[in-house]
Amino acid sequence: MYLRPDEVARVLENAGFERDYITRQCYGYRKGHHYVYVNREAKMGRTALVVHPSLRDKSSLFAAPADPVRSSDSYRAFPADPEGTPDSHYGIPHGFSSRASLNHYLKKMFN
Repeated sequence: MYLRPDEVARVLENAGFERDYITRQCYGYRKGHHYVYVNREAKMGRTALVVHPSLRDKSSLFAAPADPVRSSDSYRAFPADPEGTPDSHYGIPHGFSSRASLNHYLKKMFN
């Protein structure tokens, strides 16, 4: 069982991320120059955290991606999806089974 999007959002806020973007599909969070999204459509949490594609290699050291990519027209801080619609942007989705595992990931990735 994965953390639901609202739980991921709380962990991000407790880790010093600030929410600055809200749509029906996602929340956008900033910490320094880093930006992540919480996929609100991930009801079961498997793809709840979406990180910038440039972090793919570093991220794979600490957590396996849930899918190769996740696209949305709401992920505007990320690059355009070359295989998507013109307004589509993409990131790398992750799911976490506990707050401790998500906190560990955030410390390794964004501190």
